Amino acid sequence: MWTDRQAFRNGNIDGIPIALGYFAVAFALGIAAKNAGFTALQAAVVSLTNLASAGQYAGFTQVAAKAGYVEMAFTILVTNARYMLMSSALSQKFDEKTPFFHRFIVGYSVTDEIFGICSGVPGKLNPMYAYGAMLLTVPGWTLGTYFGVIMGNALPVRVVSALSVALYGMFIAIIIPPARKSKVIMGLVSFSMVLSALFTYAPVLREIPSGMRVIILTVVIAAVASLLFPVKDDPYGGLKDDTGHKDGAVTDKAEDIA
Repeated sequence: MWTDRQAFRNGNIDGIPIALGYFAVAFALGIAAKNAGFTALQAAVVSLTNLASAGQYAGFTQVAAKAGYVEMAFTILVTNARYMLMSSALSQKFDEKTPFFHRFIVGYSVTDEIFGICSGVPGKLNPMYAYGAMLLTVPGWTLGTYFGVIMGNALPVRVVSALSVALYGMFIAIIIPPARKSKVIMGLVSFSMVLSALFTYAPVLREIPSGMRVIILTVVIAAVASLLFPVKDDPYGGLKDDTGHKDGAVTDKAEDIA
């Protein structure tokens, strides 16, 4: 079981590549914000208070198109609805005695990547781990948006396009380590990719909004995984699936360093 200091340090370490990726990806978001008429400070405040790449981009696009408030609210709601599922799932990682204010603050920082590393923590989630990651990822996302507004249009189009690919690299870095350790996770990751491709290219399914597609895929894949490969409690800490593999890709890096 990690101490608060160890959990915070581990969160810092795991948050470094995410923060760097956020800074790069947010450049493209900053350009969209500038095209919508936002100043660098306004765009930075939006990023600081939202932390939602697809949701923010949808919002900036709606502002640029002079969409109505109702249309904008509905679009962003659908785009960001997946965070409700992530927050609900992540709440089960906390110890029952975890105060509400810790849950509230961690809920603010739930993004796809933060959810990924927090879900991979062995055993119960110490809020200090999420705080350690937040300390780097939130400024990375905010400053990336800020400088994207200021400098984005000065960069070549190819450079901006290359920066936007960094986010996919982060996702790969999150899923590959646990997939290499567990055949179950590897199978589920492959299954997820197949279904995602089906929903992206199939004639009828591709008409479903991207945010809604994420929700559908999350519920379906999670349901299949929980029914076929239920996770069991491990008396020595952490969780184990039916194959005996421990759940969690994050190792105690802080203890190794110390």
